[in-house]
Amino acid sequence: MSKPTVVLLHGVGLDHSMWEPAAALLADRFTVIAPDLPGHGARPPVRDGVTLADLADGVLGEIPAGSHLVGFSLGALVAQHLALQRPELVATLASVSSVCARTAEERASVLDRLRTAEADFTASAAASLERWYAGTDVDPDRVARTEAALLSNDVGSFLNCYRVFATADAELAPDLAGIAVRALAVTGENDPGSTPEMTHRLAAALPDCRAVVIPQARHMLPVERPEAFVDSLTTFIGECAHV
Repeated sequence: MSKPTVVLLHGVGLDHSMWEPAAALLADRFTVIAPDLPGHGARPPVRDGVTLADLADGVLGEIPAGSHLVGFSLGALVAQHLALQRPELVATLASVSSVCARTAEERASVLDRLRTAEADFTASAAASLERWYAGTDVDPDRVARTEAALLSNDVGSFLNCYRVFATADAELAPDLAGIAVRALAVTGENDPGSTPEMTHRLAAALPDCRAVVIPQARHMLPVERPEAFVDSLTTFIGECAHV
């Protein structure tokens, strides 16, 4: 009997390697697919004006019909777009450390981070690492790998994708009620950007969505707390399979 497929979509400035701790825990029960988003990893840089739809179209060919689709941060917005536009691909939807319908204050904060990246990309990367990993017990080698992935970005391409991350939640918000699949929204208790309040906001916006907040975790939940993340995901998928 073939294993169900889980497709993992990473966040902005990262690549498929961010999923390695979680993928290792999923591999015994699932076929795991972790593509690089357009403009990331081994993919060529993206053009100015790239859209959320462009990023989604760039991974369509890697998603078998009926997959359990899991997106992290920017990847969560891509996954939500796919659940709306290509529902036949999506058996369940999991949005990990996702933003949702940012308030004016939340939008100002992310646009400020975008301006920092435009002015000094290296300083922006260092600030991201601090925001994601400060005070955690993540292995320094894993933090170094995250840093290497960030710094390997084509800066123009990164900024183009970051603009999508900073704005696409507003584009998606009016349509979230149209996502018909069962959904999970999960984030870390101490995530300063994709906050627990946003996760509850997303769960309220979707017709059938559970909110889960992992205690004492920050933004890089699948890296920092892979066991807790995988437990929440597999519990959700298992319950959906038995309905």
